[in-house]
Amino acid sequence: MPFAQKKPLVIVTRKLPDAIETRMMELFDTRLNADDKPLSQAQLVEAVKQADVLVPTVTDRIDSKVLAQAAPKLRLIASFGTGVDHIDLDSARQRGITVTNTPGVLTEDTADMTMALILAVARRLGEGERLVRAGKWTGWAPTAMLGGRIWGKRLGIVGMGRIGQALARRARGFGMTVHYHNRRRVHPDIERALEATYWESLDQMLARMDIVSVNCPHTPGTYHLLSARRLKLLRSTSIVVNTARGEVIDENALIRMLRGKELAGAGLDVFEHEPAISPKLLELDNVVLLPHMGSATLEGRIEMGEKVLINIKTFADGHKPPDRVFAAML
Repeated sequence: MPFAQKKPLVIVTRKLPDAIETRMMELFDTRLNADDKPLSQAQLVEAVKQADVLVPTVTDRIDSKVLAQAAPKLRLIASFGTGVDHIDLDSARQRGITVTNTPGVLTEDTADMTMALILAVARRLGEGERLVRAGKWTGWAPTAMLGGRIWGKRLGIVGMGRIGQALARRARGFGMTVHYHNRRRVHPDIERALEATYWESLDQMLARMDIVSVNCPHTPGTYHLLSARRLKLLRSTSIVVNTARGEVIDENALIRMLRGKELAGAGLDVFEHEPAISPKLLELDNVVLLPHMGSATLEGRIEMGEKVLINIKTFADGHKPPDRVFAAML
C-alpha cells in the first residue's frame, strides 16, 4: 500500500554519498545527517516517532526498546548495509514494519579486503610498514621480516555465501586450497568451480587449516561460533581473518591465544565491541587491525545507496521491495 502523502518522510541516520543524498532529496521528504555523528538512542527514538521510513546503518541499534516507541506511520526500515544484526527483526515484524538491506553490492570489495588481510598478516605488512615509519629499518637482510608463503596453504572459509565464494575465487588465484563450512552445502556446480572441499564438522575443518576466514553473518546461532574451545583446535601456525562481524569470534580467547603464540596472527576488520578495541589487541605485533572498512569503496557505497533508493521507491509505490529481510532468512 503506497504512503498516503505524496512524499514519505525519510530520516537518514548517517551521511551518505552526495549523489545518493541528492537523489533522496528529489524523491522524498528527506532529513539528512549532515555532520555524520551517530545518533544517540534518544535521537533514534525521536526519529522512529516521526519517520515514515528510517534509513539506518550498522552503527544504529534498532532494538525492541526503540521500536516500542515507533509511531504507527513508520512502515519501512531501509537499512544501508548488508548485515541486519543491529535491527530487532521480530519486533519490526510484530509492528508491521518492513525491513530491507543492500545485499550483493559489497561482495567483491569485502572479498578483496579479506584477501588483503590474509596477505598482510602472512607477510607481516603491518609490522614492516611500522618499522619503516619509525626509522628503524637498516636495510635488506636475508633473515629479516620473514613471513609465510600463502601459495599451497589451506584456507578454511566459515560461511560460503556471496562473499565466501568471492574469496574462494581469489584464493584459488593465489594457489590456495579452498575448504569451507556452511549451514547448508553449496550446489555441486559451485563446489566444482571453486574446487572447494565441504566440511560438515566445523571442528574437523578448523583443526586442518592454515588460514581461517570468517565470512558468515552475526546471528544468535553464530555468536561466538569461533569459541575458545574451537580456537584451541587451530594450529599454532594458523592465521585467523575476520571481515564479517566481531561477535562471531570470542575476542578475549583470541587475544589470549595470540599473546601466548598459540596462533601465528590475525587480521581483523571488525571487533566484538566496536568501535571500542581492546588495548590488548593494540599491543600485539602479529595482528593487523582495520576500522571496519571492508566494503569501503566509493563504488560500493553508491551501489548500496541505489539499493536503498529502489527499496524505498518500490515500497512507496505499493510494491514489495526487492531486498526484504525476514528473521527466518538468517
